[in-house]
Amino acid sequence: MARGPKKHLKRLNTPKHWMLSKMEGIWAPRPSQGPHKLRECLPLMLILRNRLKYALTGKETKMICMQKL
Repeated sequence: MARGPKKHLKRLNTPKHWMLSKMEGIWAPRPSQGPHKLRECLPLMLILRNRLKYALTGKETKMICMQKL
């Protein structure tokens, strides 16, 4: 029996408006939802990596978010 909220999210269980391919991998980034529902959230990692093509990996997107400008 699991304790606490789930920390992982599989690609097949993601909302369709995220437009992730099924064959790219098994896991998808799980958003930290805050006051909104999980189905209504869009992870910042998907925006930076998949849509804007600023980074190639999740680690690079995390470094971009943590940069101080």
